[in-house]
Amino acid sequence: MTHELRKSDSSIVPRKHPNNRAEQSNLAEDVEGRELTKGNTIKQSRGWTQSQVPLSQLLGRVRLAAERKDEKLNALWHHVYNRDCLRTAYRGLKRNSASGIDEMTWSEYGKNLESNLEDLSIRLRNGGFRAQPVKRVNIPKPDGRLRPIGIPVLEDKLVQKATVAVLNAVYEGEFKNFSYGFRPGRRQHDALDAVAVGIEKRKINWIVDADIQGFFDALDHDWLIRFIEHRISDKRVIRHIIKWLKAGVLEEGELKTSYKGTPQGGSISPLLANIYLHYVLDLWVDSWRTRIAKGEVIIVRYADDFIVGFQYYKDAVRFKEELKRRLSKFNLSLHPQKTRLLNFGRFASRDRKEQGKGRPETFDFLGFTHICATTKAGRFKLKRRTMSQKLKGKIAGLKQELQNRLNKRISEVGKWLRSVLLGHYRYYGVPGNESSLYAFRESVLHWWYNTLKRRGQNRKLRWDKMIRIARDWLPYPKSYHPYPSERLIVRT
Repeated sequence: MTHELRKSDSSIVPRKHPNNRAEQSNLAEDVEGRELTKGNTIKQSRGWTQSQVPLSQLLGRVRLAAERKDEKLNALWHHVYNRDCLRTAYRGLKRNSASGIDEMTWSEYGKNLESNLEDLSIRLRNGGFRAQPVKRVNIPKPDGRLRPIGIPVLEDKLVQKATVAVLNAVYEGEFKNFSYGFRPGRRQHDALDAVAVGIEKRKINWIVDADIQGFFDALDHDWLIRFIEHRISDKRVIRHIIKWLKAGVLEEGELKTSYKGTPQGGSISPLLANIYLHYVLDLWVDSWRTRIAKGEVIIVRYADDFIVGFQYYKDAVRFKEELKRRLSKFNLSLHPQKTRLLNFGRFASRDRKEQGKGRPETFDFLGFTHICATTKAGRFKLKRRTMSQKLKGKIAGLKQELQNRLNKRISEVGKWLRSVLLGHYRYYGVPGNESSLYAFRESVLHWWYNTLKRRGQNRKLRWDKMIRIARDWLPYPKSYHPYPSERLIVRT
């Protein structure tokens, strides 16, 4: 593996080619708006020391410097150890999150916040900061498997968050508009809207539903550092990122050294993942659809999960094969079961009927199953339903929690269930998903009723009384999100 990132390597930095399709407005990406990632540039105040300049203005200077694409940034670390930046990062941490191997909590650290931040700032400035191993815990997934989560110590969380704030000022001007995961001002529903608008408004007939196998565990450290050095030459930034990558994982009392991957759970891991995929995937896809594709192509990526839509079948087949080779070059691979090519779009029902294949297949993305459907007038529309796997997993978790709260007062359990339902509605409350929302509420009602009947004094609990209890505590579903095309009009 060579250790130079060559600007002439077209697989990493694509050349611009004249093409009429490049002039078309990409509705799947316009959902976000073109100005969201740039921020407001703020004029510099001459004669101020760094401690006197507001943090927003400091980051504004970084954005201005980052606009010079042909220059590397070599003076960033002093923004990280700025006390205001560290204080802002501390306040942005989750207050009740699990503690790392040092057992330090957010509230405990905050008791002597200013002195702790001063000491931390000095260590960051003088090179005395040491990254600590992360504590690994395994979280059950809906399909029964376990998701490993790394929990850094509090100061690592804090410094990582400050570093992310500074690096975001650099990379938000670099990242593509079809990248949505873990970026400021971008949500999962923005990515879902982009998929819906792209499929409904563009000439999309084929979908590659792609998933990178074990991406966060397979991320290559050498390639990642090379990608970062393509834009940043501040050795202190590079050195601390390497420290976090090499800190290791403590699992069941055993320290395991990290040679690849980045633990999920750290504040900086999502940004590192986006930087990696920006060079490995995003730049390549953007170049591929301009130079090679014969028809229209849309892409929406959220972290390592992405959807690519094609007008022509030959484009889709060629892309899938070339994508495998592209990822293998950077030590990544597609998940064989989760990556599929399917006929999907406005003509999918007609095409499959002619071939005697029945209804079009569906695909899952960000918790929703996407389905080919029609309006009452017979026009194509995209329907989205809560993934059955997600729904079953959530209900199973609720059943266990209700068992744990068996002896709690009805009002206490009711308040908790209300918050659970409202949280579910706020995410899954999209137009056309009402039946899934009602099914979830009915399941909650059913299992709460069974739990209450197990209590000694309620063994003869009548259903009509349970309905009255449910009216007090279990809100009915409603849509919290507009139609994707409506939100597109508002935002652009």
